[in-house]
Amino acid sequence: MSELWKEQLENSIDSLEKLEKIINLTDDERQAIKTLDTRWGTTPYFASLMDKDDPNCPIRRQVVPSLEENTNKYGMQDYLVWKENRATDEVRPDSIARQYRDRVAFTVTGKCGIYCRHCFRKELVVDRDLKLDFNIDEGIEWISQHPEVRDVLVTGGDPLLLPDEKIKYLIDSLREIPHVEMIRIGSRLPIVLPHRITDNLKEILGGYHEVPVWLNTQCNHPKEITDLTKRAVYDLLTCGVNVGNQAVLLKGINDDVGTIRSLHQELLSARIRPYYLFYCEPAPGIDHFRTPVEKGSELIRDGLRGHTTGLAQPMHVIATNVGKIPLMRDYYIVGNDVEKYTLKNHRGETTEIPNIKE
Repeated sequence: MSELWKEQLENSIDSLEKLEKIINLTDDERQAIKTLDTRWGTTPYFASLMDKDDPNCPIRRQVVPSLEENTNKYGMQDYLVWKENRATDEVRPDSIARQYRDRVAFTVTGKCGIYCRHCFRKELVVDRDLKLDFNIDEGIEWISQHPEVRDVLVTGGDPLLLPDEKIKYLIDSLREIPHVEMIRIGSRLPIVLPHRITDNLKEILGGYHEVPVWLNTQCNHPKEITDLTKRAVYDLLTCGVNVGNQAVLLKGINDDVGTIRSLHQELLSARIRPYYLFYCEPAPGIDHFRTPVEKGSELIRDGLRGHTTGLAQPMHVIATNVGKIPLMRDYYIVGNDVEKYTLKNHRGETTEIPNIKE
């Protein structure tokens, strides 16, 4: 599998002609591809998971441009500048984004294996309106000069699209910084290009080390989980890299009880630990993917909590310029008085526990 990932990228499905060989496009899809000035595309592997005739296919809708991207009632212009606190007095290289004191996002590339239509970095990765310099050495130097930073999220684009030697340099350099205690990688490749998890990459990322590597991927629908993904995740785990999932709640793709339950059960069957269920951020041009704010917590309540194992329960959050904020209402404490709390489970049954005073 060592060179298959490069072949997949060389044969990326990124033109109307290539896509028409895989699916039967609607007139609207064809018009969107021809008229929208955005980058789009996917790997042949991920494209093979699309339903040929159904424009509502959950894989297809994440990949194929839509005329609905022209509607922008709720999306913020200059969203990424706001979200990543780029308009501040703190001097940082373009590659460093910050919402927390002790951890940063280190953007190392603007390329992806799949250009998700719902991407919150749409201005940077898809539309390319925001121009940033992803100088890895500048980012490493900045991190080395900030001893309060103990946790580094390596992101993009997709950092695992970098050549092996550059990934090794990046990981080794971060591990040499005394105050860095943890490296996280944000990558969708285990889902859209599982061929990337090669023996050489496992050697670069894995092994016992005082500075562990964690990887969070993005899987939004059970249809995305295949035997190839399961094998890639197993290979990451056996070399010492923990794998979690950060799903995005997407209208018409995974915003129903059956899909959200199946997704999280399938994730566990693939040894991927559910971590976050993200509210679709207010980036421009993705209004059509957004649900009501409380939809995610309702799906967790009605589809997961009590209905399946607790391991299958992510936290519903929104990422903002001041960090991630949970969007979970308290559905389970239904009343209290000076003596007791009344609690309700997923079946509507109630029970009581004592009200303990300070």
